[in-house]
Amino acid sequence: MTIRAPAVAGMFYPADPGQLQATVDQLLAVAQTTPLQQPKALIVPHAGYVYSGPTAALAYATLAPWRTTIRRVILLGPTHRVAVRGLALPDCEAFATPLGKVRLDTAARALIAQLPQVGVSAAAHAQEHSLEVHLPFLQRALDDFTLLPLAVGNATPEAVAEVLERLWGGAETLIVISSDLSHFLTYAAAQQVDRATCSHILNLATDIRPEQACGAFPVNGLLLAAQRHGLRPSLLDLCNSGDTAGDRQRVVGYAAFAFHEDDHG
Repeated sequence: MTIRAPAVAGMFYPADPGQLQATVDQLLAVAQTTPLQQPKALIVPHAGYVYSGPTAALAYATLAPWRTTIRRVILLGPTHRVAVRGLALPDCEAFATPLGKVRLDTAARALIAQLPQVGVSAAAHAQEHSLEVHLPFLQRALDDFTLLPLAVGNATPEAVAEVLERLWGGAETLIVISSDLSHFLTYAAAQQVDRATCSHILNLATDIRPEQACGAFPVNGLLLAAQRHGLRPSLLDLCNSGDTAGDRQRVVGYAAFAFHEDDHG
């Protein structure tokens, strides 16, 4: 089996398995919630756990009642190191973290492999943290699941939504979009910009720009798909690194959203 090894263990999150499990479990315990409906999709930040871990946990804690129901996770995140046109699949069979391996979903891969906007890039995935940091949360929040990770470069909302449409599935399928918000503004400026971005997301507006959210391209694709499927977004948390573990002169924004299917849909 070809395995993509963890690239940012020890930097973005603990490399020691016991410490990592304890960290994630504690974040999830603090974030305990009682959701009434299973989320179909989440938007979750991807910074180091000391910065955005509490916000990420608020999203993943919503999965607790459905930890055995969800069996497949479609994970989309932006590229930070390698430029990609469209969406890139990895060339491996599993992703590893200090908590173990997550097998990639070959059936899901086959559903999108022939789309013109989908390619394969081992390089895009090798050092990319925007996907990796979610895996320990998923490993602790869910029981047994397969993964389809996609590194997203410059792609239209339509191109991303077409991929999501092919993979939509039913209650067994969860979509996770990895995105932070504004970068390196002052605390007050970030609050203003990020509130506006959250309003766009809550209104399913598909014109979010990369300076508003580093995962703008996959976020816009989800928002278009959400329009088509009647999903309702809710804001779970909004903060920035000035609230958690950083100074307030140069902050990064974080938000978590859950998307639910319309009760009548």
